[in-house]
Amino acid sequence: MTGEPFHVTGRAGSKQTVHIVSVRGAITNATSPAFDDAVRAATAPRLIIDLSEVPSIDSMAIGALVRVFVSCNKSGRKLALVGLSHHVKNVLRLTGVEPLFETYPTIAEAESALG
Repeated sequence: MTGEPFHVTGRAGSKQTVHIVSVRGAITNATSPAFDDAVRAATAPRLIIDLSEVPSIDSMAIGALVRVFVSCNKSGRKLALVGLSHHVKNVLRLTGVEPLFETYPTIAEAESALG
């Protein structure tokens, strides 16, 4: 971990139908509520979660990401994860949730793929 404090921000994407939630730091028991709030505030039909500044994830983060997936799936919204580090990819794979998520190296690629 880089030692940087947790920070989550939301912003509009390059298309009106896209919202981007950028996360910096670890999603933990203490930070998960802020992450959940940022995701709930995003109501666009396409949601991109930028994890490029998240060095690692734990079970709390897995739970938060799965909740986002379920919420998007129920409401018919599209979801993509962006900028996953090798460690984050491994944790998603080892926990068996990797197939739930579309992942892309960059926000631009995710926006293009989500349409």
